Amino acid sequence: MDDYLGSIFEKYLHAKKIFKNKEVLRHSYTPKELPHRKEQIEELAHILVPVLRGETPSNVFVYGKTGTGKTVTIKFVTEELKKISEKYNVPVEVIYINCEIVDTQYRVLANIVNHFKEESGIEVPLVGWPTDEVYARLKEVVDSRERFVIIVLDEIDKLVKKSGDDILYSLTRINTELSRAKVSIIGISNDLKFKEYLDARVLSSLSEEEVVFPPYDATQLRDILMQRAKDAFNEGVLDDAVVPLCAALAAREHGDARRALDLLRVAGEIAEREGASKVTERHVWLAQEKIEQDTMEEVIKTLPLHSKVLLHAIVLLDENGELPANTGDVYSIYKSLCDYIDLDPLTQRRISDLINELDMLGVINAKVVSKGRYGRTKEIRLNVTPHKVKKVFSQDDQLRPLLTLNLSRQRRLI
Repeated sequence: MDDYLGSIFEKYLHAKKIFKNKEVLRHSYTPKELPHRKEQIEELAHILVPVLRGETPSNVFVYGKTGTGKTVTIKFVTEELKKISEKYNVPVEVIYINCEIVDTQYRVLANIVNHFKEESGIEVPLVGWPTDEVYARLKEVVDSRERFVIIVLDEIDKLVKKSGDDILYSLTRINTELSRAKVSIIGISNDLKFKEYLDARVLSSLSEEEVVFPPYDATQLRDILMQRAKDAFNEGVLDDAVVPLCAALAAREHGDARRALDLLRVAGEIAEREGASKVTERHVWLAQEKIEQDTMEEVIKTLPLHSKVLLHAIVLLDENGELPANTGDVYSIYKSLCDYIDLDPLTQRRISDLINELDMLGVINAKVVSKGRYGRTKEIRLNVTPHKVKKVFSQDDQLRPLLTLNLSRQRRLI
């Protein structure tokens, strides 16, 4: 057995190496140049240049769809600002916070304080302190010397939707409480509508300047991929059609550069795993299929509990050959499933809203059809395989008991 395992590792170790540096294709990588973002780079540089003159820059709100280069451009510009600030002896600190992960007022404040822990000796625990005390410590550590502190709040809409805008109100006004340091906020969002959640005073402070990132087109995505591919892949391993195909597929997804990079990276991984000497179009199509499967599984995994129970009701109807079904049919099965796991069911009107949400996510298809004099109804179909849904639910302790049920048994319970 040991010899067998050894031979497997040897086979993969000595297979033709596809990648030179795979990290270049990761979302977290900041390249030395950013194709097709010169206008946004110059806008941001113009907004932030007052720092080098010892003046407080405006707060900035940056928005655009996923994969339009917002985060990488902000990181690129702020890194360049830090470099040049040393030449002018202007102390600059940049604090980057991903609000999808750090999504409460307390945790954002704690992250800012802990950024300075080596300098201040103060470290805030992840929970336990009164928020007012954390904010007081934040002012203390930030204001301990003259400097400019730029706080980047990426996916700021996630923070606001979960925790409200109190933290933004505090941070956008913090300079009135500081005597040495100056703070500037850069908020990044995929969702322009999130501004509707903000108090008017917060909005006016946060949106002193706005920078818009439009989607990339297929030609621009091709340029981005060509630039990264030079550093990511060994010479001669990419078929000529691979980069244009990745760019074209990602352009269909509203010009998403992240999707384009993922396609190229996963295609390379599949080719390497096969022991192929070249990455071909076939590997790109396989990568597209794998990414779509992984994405849908993640969507299903992160659904709220009632949406998962609702989805399982639709799966049961599908397995019994009863799709398309209407909202009433789905609701009766959903209610019986709730009873089975001792969950209080939602109203049919609320379930109708959840059906619309599942439709928007692409998990199901809910089409409104006319029944003539009988009015209009929704016809509900499943867009994913029952197997995929059950695979995700099998990892959920609350939902696992439902996997043993079939529709005829449930109907006896209704």
